Order: sequence, then C-alpha cells, then structure tokens
Amino acid sequence: MASILSGFVWFLLFIFSVSPVWSTAVHSLRPPNNQTFRSGNEARKMRMVRAHLNIINKPAVKTIQSPDGDTIDCVLTHKQLAFDHPLLKGQKPLDPPELPKGQKYSSDQEFEDFQVWKLSGESCPEGTIPIRRTSEEDMLRASSIRRFGRKRAIRRPIRRDTSSYHEHAVGYVNGDKYYGAKASINVWAPRVANRQEFSLSQMWIISGSFGRDLNSIEAGWQVSPDIYGDSRPRFFTYWTSDAYQTTGCYNLLCSGFVQTNNRIAIGAAISPTSSYNGRQFDISILIWKDPKHGHWWLQFGSRVLVGYWPSFLFTHLRGAASMIQYGGEVVNKRPSGFHTSTQMGSGHFAGEAFGKASYFRNLQVVDWDNSLIPLSNLKLTADHSNCYDIRGGINRAWGNYFFYGGPGRNSRCP
Repeated sequence: MASILSGFVWFLLFIFSVSPVWSTAVHSLRPPNNQTFRSGNEARKMRMVRAHLNIINKPAVKTIQSPDGDTIDCVLTHKQLAFDHPLLKGQKPLDPPELPKGQKYSSDQEFEDFQVWKLSGESCPEGTIPIRRTSEEDMLRASSIRRFGRKRAIRRPIRRDTSSYHEHAVGYVNGDKYYGAKASINVWAPRVANRQEFSLSQMWIISGSFGRDLNSIEAGWQVSPDIYGDSRPRFFTYWTSDAYQTTGCYNLLCSGFVQTNNRIAIGAAISPTSSYNGRQFDISILIWKDPKHGHWWLQFGSRVLVGYWPSFLFTHLRGAASMIQYGGEVVNKRPSGFHTSTQMGSGHFAGEAFGKASYFRNLQVVDWDNSLIPLSNLKLTADHSNCYDIRGGINRAWGNYFFYGGPGRNSRCP
C-alpha cells in the first residue's frame, strides 16, 4: 500500500513539473493581482478628496492667478468656511474691536507688497476675502485626508519631549495673565530637507496644561513643502483647544478663524525675504483679546486687521493666556538616522547676529488694562543648542529682542 501511495505522489509531482495545461489551470485559480484593488482604493480616495475640496473651496466671485502658481479665490466674507460652524451659521463678521492702547487703525497700503499674489496687480473686491485655493495635489501630499490641514502630533511648547519630532529655540513669559502679544519677526526662506519636515517662526498664545487640554493660538511664517508644495515662506495661522488632537487647523482649512480683511491671503507666500549680509525684512504681528466680546483678534503689519478667533472655540482661552511664546520650530524626522539639515530661521546660529542670524524684536504683551507693555521676565531656551540656539538682549531701538536659529545637522549636531 505504501508503495502505491508513493508512486501516486511522484506521479503528481511529475504532472506539476511538465504539464503546461495543468500549470495554466493552477495559475487560473489564483486570485487576481492587486492592481484591481489598488485602482478601487484610488478611486475611493479621489472621491473623498473631491468631496473635501467641495467643503473647503467656497464659490468665488473672482479668481486671481498668483505669479507663484497659487490660485486666490475672492469669496464673499459671510460665505467663508468659518460660517459653516453651527455657532456662526447665518452670522456675519464682527466690527473691528477696541485696539490695545496706543495703537491706531489705518487705511494705508504699506502691507500691499508683503505677499506674492499682490504682484499680479489684482485685488479682491470689498465684501470678499482672498483665500488660497486648496488643490487635489495639496490634499494628496497629506498623510491623511481626515487630518488634512492639521498638525501631525502633540507639540509641547518649551517642554522637551524626546519622543517628539519637534525642536524649538524660543523666548517665553509665564506666571501672569496675558491678553495678547506683539512682535516683529524677521522673514527668511530656510532650506527644508524633506517633504515631511517644516521650519517656522511664530508667536504662541497659550493656556491650559501641556496635556490634552492645551489651548494655543499661533501666527507667523512657515516653510512647509508638505502643506504648500513649495519652499516659500508663507504667512500662516493655527489654533487648537485640545493639544492638536481633534480641534483646529492651519489657516482657513476648517471652521474656526473668521477673516475680515480683503487684501491679505492667509497661507500665501511672503515677499521679499531677508538675505545673508543683505537687506533684512520683517513683519509685525499682534494678537490680542477684545475686552468687550472676548474674541482673539489678529493684526498683520503695523495697523491692519486680518480677523479673529471666536472665543467659543476654546476652553482655557475664553479667559486670559498663561504663557506667551516667541521663536522658531522645526520638524526633525532624523533621515537616515542622522539629525535633519532643515534650517531654522536664516540657517545660521544666533551668535552671528544682525544681517546673518534671524531675529524677533520689540516683544510686548497685552496686560489686563488692554495696554501693550514690554516684557520684564523673558526666558530663553533651545531644545538642542548645538543644532539651533538663541541669544537675547534689550536696547532702546529694539526693546526686548533675540537672535535664534541654526543649520541643523553639523559637526556638533550629528
């Protein structure tokens, strides 16, 4: 019996090895290749992308093509995405609030050349706001359609977190109640090593703990190939009320920030930028809490209102902030196991000073009386000073200031 079974086994092996007909039949029983599944998944993904674009790209009354390739849509102010929020539906933007004492509103045009799209010579009509149109390519670069427009991870300002990819060189104040902050921020175009990283310089208005209840309002400039598809520095905003978990977004990519200005496009490129040993260029940003209604307003340039974050977006920031932070941040993905060569600021260390290192100047906070006052207890810190560092001082022309930044990977930062 054993010999019969053995012979039968050898017969089957012989058939499998020499019979093309049998071999074809066997192959025909295999499942189809993955191409069909991939094409199905791609089709579903594209449907999700287009559905999301229909939500965030509102109908335009005028479209402007920027010289840098951006498309700027002029959208009716009361039709912007913010008014999709249940608490804002049917409303219109608020009137300008009371400015901090000593500040004045202005209709001058000094900021007109701060953004590349204005070089087109076109502008958005009154009653509309300029919005950088989000493209399919923008969304397809994102790691997740669901989290598009949001930061990838919890960021813990001034708290060193070895599990985080984020590195900072910042100045900060805490220990009091703050109702806003102001600074002039030097603008550069730092090199970002890969698409998953970014380099930014900004202000943070912070309240809550550094756990899941962190509230943060942020504004400044940022180079992020992942978000924008290029390496230009762009004016940006961000907010969160739960440490970047489920709330908040960049710019106007979710219902949150209410824009009121028809001449500034959040997310659009800034021009000109500073050059090493050459002309220096900075932008002034003021964020403060309206004493009457409690909303947080944003001013760009010296006197131009951009819009506001409604107070209901937040938990702790319905009251005062407990910390103000100024400075630079990069994402370090440690490509190939080494520290990234993504630059912060100008890409040069603070010790090189004016014309070479990037700076913040005229640092101020808004107090309980809605007055802008100089800082009295600025603290400076850098997560890895061999990679990016910071040095500060005070003088009559610049008030509180600091230089900061660096090249990232170097002989002292492996």
